[in-house]
Order: sequence, then C-alpha cells, then structure tokens
Amino acid sequence: MDNKFKRTLITTALPYANGPVHIGHLAGVYVPADIYARYLRLQGREVLLIGGSDEHGVPITIRARKEGITPQDVVDRYHSLIKESFAGLGISFDIYSRTTSDVHAETASEFFRHIYDKGGFVEKSSMQFYDEGAGRFVTDRNVVGECPVCHAPGAYGDQCEKCGSSLSATELINPRCAETGNIPVLRETFHWYLPLDRWQPELQRWILDGHKEWRTNVYGQCKSWLDLGLQPRAVTRDLDWGIPVPVEGADGKVLYVWFDAPIGYISNTKELLPDSWERWWKDPETRIVNFIGKDNIVFHCIIFPAMLLAYGDGYQLPDNVPSNEFLNLEGDKISTSRNWAVWLHEYLRDFPGKQDVLRYVLTANAPETKDNDFTWADFQARNNNELVAVLGNFVNRALVLTHKYFDGRVPADGEPQDVDRQLAADLSAAVASLTESLEGFHFREALRQAMEIARLGNRYLQETEPWKLAKTDLARTGGILNTALQLCANLAVAFEPFMPFMSAKLAGMLGLGTISWDMLGRTDIIAAGTQLAAPELLFDKIEDEAVAAQLQRLADTKQANLEAAWRPAEQQPDVDFDTFCRSDLRVGTVLECARVPKADKLLRFLIDDGTGKPRTIVSGIAKSYPEPEALVGRQVLFIANLPARKLRGIESQGMLLSAEDKDGRLVLATVSDAVAPGAQVK
Repeated sequence: MDNKFKRTLITTALPYANGPVHIGHLAGVYVPADIYARYLRLQGREVLLIGGSDEHGVPITIRARKEGITPQDVVDRYHSLIKESFAGLGISFDIYSRTTSDVHAETASEFFRHIYDKGGFVEKSSMQFYDEGAGRFVTDRNVVGECPVCHAPGAYGDQCEKCGSSLSATELINPRCAETGNIPVLRETFHWYLPLDRWQPELQRWILDGHKEWRTNVYGQCKSWLDLGLQPRAVTRDLDWGIPVPVEGADGKVLYVWFDAPIGYISNTKELLPDSWERWWKDPETRIVNFIGKDNIVFHCIIFPAMLLAYGDGYQLPDNVPSNEFLNLEGDKISTSRNWAVWLHEYLRDFPGKQDVLRYVLTANAPETKDNDFTWADFQARNNNELVAVLGNFVNRALVLTHKYFDGRVPADGEPQDVDRQLAADLSAAVASLTESLEGFHFREALRQAMEIARLGNRYLQETEPWKLAKTDLARTGGILNTALQLCANLAVAFEPFMPFMSAKLAGMLGLGTISWDMLGRTDIIAAGTQLAAPELLFDKIEDEAVAAQLQRLADTKQANLEAAWRPAEQQPDVDFDTFCRSDLRVGTVLECARVPKADKLLRFLIDDGTGKPRTIVSGIAKSYPEPEALVGRQVLFIANLPARKLRGIESQGMLLSAEDKDGRLVLATVSDAVAPGAQVK
C-alpha cells in the first residue's frame, strides 16, 4: 500500500434486499473484501470494512405486490437474512447497515440537494411507458415484447436475452407490461440528470492516466465508456418507494436507486462514526477501495466518482476498484430468478462448521481475471485433497507427535541442519510472495502461497522422519518438532484472512494469544515449554452423499425451471385449407439410422416410403436419440414433397415430424397401429 495513506476505507457493493446472498456474490465481492480487511488489521493498519443492504427500487415493489405485503416487509426480511448469513461466514464488517435507515435518508437527501443547489443537475422531459390500468410508470426492464432484432418473444425493454441486443422499451414490437399484462402508453414526464459529460475530462485523467495499475477488466470497461463519450444520466424516477426527491414540485418522484445506493457507503460510515466520518471520506491520507462485481464497474468507476466530483467539498475518489468477473455454477450462469445458485444461508445450514471450506474454495477458484466455475465435485476434492490431506494432516502430525514424545509441551529448538536452513529460506520466499500478492489484490495466488507453507511442513516431516529419529536422538527429534510447531503458528497467521475460524482454532491449540502479520516467517513464535492443547482435527472429509444431495437439489431446480418455463408454442398464422392440402404427409418405416460424422445434432435416416427405392432424410434430433440404431423398424411421419437440400453433404429428401417436450427433448411423431409404408396422412 502506498505510504502516503494512513488508513484504508473498504466498501463492498450493497447486496439487493430482494433475496438471499449466493456464492456468486461471495466470490465476486465479500470474501475478497474480507480477506483484504483482515490482512490490513493483522498488519496493524487503520481500516474500516463498510457494508449494507440496498433496499430501494422497482423489483422490491413488484415482490411486495405479489406477496401482498409492503416493500418495507420485504427488505426487513432479506436484510436480516443477509446480515446473519454474512456474520455466519465470518465477513468482518465494522458496520452492516441499510438504505432505509434514517441516517441514510438524511444523507442521500442532503447529497442531492447540495448538487441541485449548485446547479449540478439538468432537468429534461422524455416520453416513458405508463401502465394506465395500474396507474404508474413502467421501467424498461418491466416491459416485454418481441425483439426488433431477432424477433424472439419475451424480450425485455432494456435487453433481449436471446440475441443479447441492448434495447429501449419503445423499440419492442407489441410491448406489454410484464407485471400486469397491460399494453402501456407513452406519457411525458421529467427528471433530473447528472451530466456525466461535464465530468468526462476529469474522469479521463483520473482513470486513464492516473490508474493504469487497475485490473484489466476494470480499466478496459472504463476506457470503452469514456471512448464512446459520456452522456447525462437520470438520477430520479417516478416511483412511490424510495427516498423522495427533496425539491418542490417533485411529488411522486424518488432518487434513482443507482444514485441512492452508493451514498450508502457514506451514510453507513456516518452511522458508525458520527463525529469522525469525514476523515474517512475527505482526508487525502485515507485510501478508499471499492470491492464490486463486474456488473457494477461503470457505477463505481464513472458514475459514483462523478457524483463525488459534482458534490465537491473534499470528497476523495477511490484509489482502487478490484472487481472480479462472474462465478458460474456447474457450467451454467448463476441466476436468482431461476433459483440456480448455492445460497449462503442454505450452505451454512447444510454444512455446519464448514464456513472456511467455502471461503477456501471460493478463493481458490476466484474469478479474478475471467469467469470461473463452481462445481460440487471440485468443492469436495479441494476439501479432501488439500484442506484435509495437506493442511490438516501436517498440523495433526506435528501436534500428535509432540504429545506422544514430549507430553504436549513445545520442545527446545535444536541446532539447525541443512534441511532446516532450506526450510527457512523456502518459508521466507513463501511469506514474501504471500504478502506481495495480498498487497496487489491477487488473493487466489496469496492463498496458494499460504498453502505452500503447509506443503513445506509435510515435506519437512517426510525428510526428517522424527517418529524414527525419536528412537535414537530425542534432542534432534525435539528440534524438528519445534520447527514443525513454529510452522503451524505461521499457518495460523497466514490463513487468518482466508479461513478465520480454522485460524482461531489452531491458535487456541498452540496456545497463541494475539497474532499479527509480523510473526510470519519467524521460527520462534511459540516459546519452548508451552503446553499445547489436545490436538483436534481442523477439517474432516466431505462424503459423496453430501455432494450427491446438493447435485440432486440442482437437478430438481433445473427440472422445475423447465416445467415452469414450458408453454405451448404460439399458434402460427392461419393458412387456407388448399395450402394445407399441398403438404404431402406420409408414413415411412426406418430401415437404417446412424449419426452424421462431425455433426453433433444430425442423424441420417434411410426410410422405406413404399416406392421400392429407400428415401434419405437428415434430421437434427441426435441429442434426443443417443442410440439411433434403436429406431430401426419404427414407423415415422414425414413430409414427402419438400424440395431436397444438402446437409453436411448429404441430400435430404423430406422432413421428419417431431414434437418438442418440456425438457427440450424432440420426440418423433409416429402412428399407433402399423400401416403400409408410404401411406398418406389425411
């Protein structure tokens, strides 16, 4: 950390109080932020870790209406759940507050009014969709319709999830309100906008020239926005849930949630330290670090800094914004709406006492430079093969041997041998790399270096074999075990930022009091003669049954999503009877069926169509029929009078008929009773 800073203020993106916290949130923001805060505390630095719930916005009002409760009821429920879950995982917030607090309402209102009084906003009118039946304006996200680009149904008013196109609600074909199904109308409204373009030159100098050390994904996304040119962005909206705009004539308008939420970092600090909060936000000797996910980069690197610049009065801009990429789950994108997630509160219930295992796995797989994947198989393997077999095994061996040969008292250190000197050099290198990685926000590498200390310990015991040496040289055995125990003490320090529960347990067994980062690398942490506590296993194996239960839960979720999402395809436009009659539908018997080489979806059928000359038809149903030879002898329906076309070099003379089931499986259309090949369907 730059020596010009005396203290560090760490903020974490405010989780939306519309549902629980999942592992994607943890890997992206909260575990790395906690690691960094704990590391700085061990260094003896002055640090605050600030968090809180984001409790305003349209999704909360929608959930409240669906459940027949108030928005406050919704956020009260999830704020409590989120706060308890974070505490259960050991996220060491100095304060975890909320944006419905009185302090926040006062702070956000004053923030808006201060900029408003300085002429820092522009007022603009625009046409927005309005739901006349519900009597309210509708956000782009809550308007659905046909995508104007790919014509997929159900595209949102801000994006089509099928083709990925960015949209505005007015571009949709046949738009309707997602919540009510009503057809919206355009109605004029006005809002206040933050003129980001006014602050572009200063933001450009600050980011592009002043912070080239930022992570590539952060720097690149900011540069892209700046290169395109910043535009004014609305800071208010028409809604009845939120902080009222503190200006006359603004009835029915609240602060836009993206403007409201980051002010929560300030209000939460103010709530914690009402008399000294300003030195954490306005003193140039304070370093501000924002931990966020990549979907929040623009808000924290461009919009929030522009808000601080517009306010003025000495507010400091963040020194770093270490954003992670996304974490997927079993190869699929985590989705709260589809319940495709590992929820923190459920994990803590299903795996009691294994908070550190999750922290370890999420850090080891941290999506620091690219999206990464969480799988239950990897979770089990890392626990069993690394935490149990490497870290836990070394500590247990060192303590058990000490109890066996020295009644649990730390033996005296011995005269160092070559193996001891090499161990000291390797330990010093690991500690230096660990510290450097933590300073640079490379937490995955830092964790690897912490585990390297345990690997050094296992190798040291294997090379020195104190259990054999004890038969002939108890003094040298004592020296070896003293060194092993000092390594254990190093592990208690090195792993505290990553696995605080394990670290506390290990420190207790070793009789350590307060630990600090400057202990690392030392081999005299524990005094000779110290009585050790009885050894306990730090970790235990995770059995196949526990993993199978989690995989079954995900499988059940996927099936439920398929069933909930399935609906009959929309009926095609009417055709006249004569047009329909021109389709020649016939029955054929499958003579041969095989996969088309180098084509995952295609099967090649040879059909007896009654003409005496077999007909070749290529069909894209291979994934639904993994054993194509089993279709031989089946009678199927096909369209006989389609023009032939080539697929992968094979001339296909017709089309087989199939139906798509709820799970996306294609089922061939057949006849209930055997008929002659070539029989016409009428």
